[in-house]
Amino acid sequence: MCHLRKGILIILLMAFYMPTFAQNATEIIRKMDEKMRGESLEAEMSMTIVRPNWQRTVSMKSWSRGNEYSLILITAPARDEGTAFLKRGNEIWNWVPSVGRTIKMPPSMMMQSWMGSDFTNDDLVRESSVVTDYDHKLAGEETVSGYECYKIEMTPKPDAPVVWDRVDVWVSKEEYLELKIEFYDEFGDLINIMNGMNVKEFDGRKIPSRMEMIPQDKEGHKTIIEYESMEFNEGIPESFFSVQNMRRVQ
Repeated sequence: MCHLRKGILIILLMAFYMPTFAQNATEIIRKMDEKMRGESLEAEMSMTIVRPNWQRTVSMKSWSRGNEYSLILITAPARDEGTAFLKRGNEIWNWVPSVGRTIKMPPSMMMQSWMGSDFTNDDLVRESSVVTDYDHKLAGEETVSGYECYKIEMTPKPDAPVVWDRVDVWVSKEEYLELKIEFYDEFGDLINIMNGMNVKEFDGRKIPSRMEMIPQDKEGHKTIIEYESMEFNEGIPESFFSVQNMRRVQ
């Protein structure tokens, strides 16, 4: 009888704590995402594409409002200056001033390389949401770059606009820093690893200022994004994120 009571107690405790763990994992991802985005974000950054025999750097500005709106403007080099990318809800647009064309990007283009880099179109404009489009599970605790981290396993919800079959994220316990991400395809193969490093303070928030995306099947390839400035919660209006403004934003 004593063993039976213990068994019932263990089952009840498991039933009580399992949803709590799931909720905690989602809350960790939510806090991580909110820290990187805020209600709105204006940033300046550079992207360096590294290849075995060459590299090039692109400078850009970006604006975002929650998960629904984002705009990226290329400011250098001269041949790409003025090129812009706009996300409004589920619609994504590209303005190419050199040919005077506005292109609406279909969902099938989300996995394609963004400007020849190791980031996809989805990585840059984030058509998918790490909070609402995935189920989250606490998969362990590990140390990354000297920070104690939660390891969160994310699997896409049915019918979510997600390009990866699984994403593992390492989030620091104290500051909710996004320090490492592994991207897996539908066959369970590890495709990309993104590392966050060089933690700096931007507008009162500690953020990894350097993100490196490293494909696992292309030796000597990587893409580095370095943030130069970040301003949060400046109240960017929804009207800023229009196709018309994409063509004239500076």
